[in-house]
Amino acid sequence: MKIKEKVIEVKDYLTKSNLPASDYVINPYIGCPHACKYCYACFMKRFTGHLEEWGTFIDIKRCDKPINLNKIQNKSIFLSSVTDCYNCFEEKYQVTKKILEQIVDVKCSIGISTKSKLILRDIDLLKKFNDLKVSISINTLDENFKNDMDNASSINDRLCTLKELHNQGLYTVLFMSPIFPYITDFKGIIEKTNTYVDEYWFENLNLRGNYKQTILDYIKVKYPNLYSEYDKIYLKGIKMYWENLSREIENYCKQNNIKYINYFYHEQLVKARLKNHFLFFA
Repeated sequence: MKIKEKVIEVKDYLTKSNLPASDYVINPYIGCPHACKYCYACFMKRFTGHLEEWGTFIDIKRCDKPINLNKIQNKSIFLSSVTDCYNCFEEKYQVTKKILEQIVDVKCSIGISTKSKLILRDIDLLKKFNDLKVSISINTLDENFKNDMDNASSINDRLCTLKELHNQGLYTVLFMSPIFPYITDFKGIIEKTNTYVDEYWFENLNLRGNYKQTILDYIKVKYPNLYSEYDKIYLKGIKMYWENLSREIENYCKQNNIKYINYFYHEQLVKARLKNHFLFFA
């Protein structure tokens, strides 16, 4: 598929974060060629004026202003929240690499999330950071399901990337996101990867906007036996499945001494973080 490329000028790479565990986010690109069918970031089209289908365009951000290093001192920065900072165009434009080179000596906490093996290109640079976590998104071990959902690196490549990062001494996170009800086998993924993963993050599949119907139609065709369950969760709003799965995950991780974060209750985590931030400055 031909991706429409455009270089755009921006005033700053840093954006204040509304994520529960970071102060700032950096999105080196707008859009993402991974074209994940469940991608919440497609809402960005409302603000950028893109009429193209999500996954068919990429804006490459260029910023002449250096990152304010004092601003991020002792803060937490996340790459990236509405794109993959190591999407295939990073190989050509190297925006992410140039950003990391700017902030490598700053005392701050860095989180990088990707679905791409391209991150291994920068492994020598990443090893220079004092406080870095790299998360690789994996929600299945089934390559066919993965191929139905995105155009990113294969599951095997992602697993090999996690293993190499771990072998190189980097802190590795497997971001199990999004968890598809009755499809994602969280125990199977953990058992496959626990020797080279330091921490697991879990996030449930949220369906909203245009892609809600896309996913439901996919389930109806490919997993018809599950459609009634998806109807309960996403059309009737019954939360019991997530409540039960949350308890199961937490019990399993505690019993097996697995370090984890449960992001099922994202909105509550954000509110709690904002409340703590207010109390700190009150």
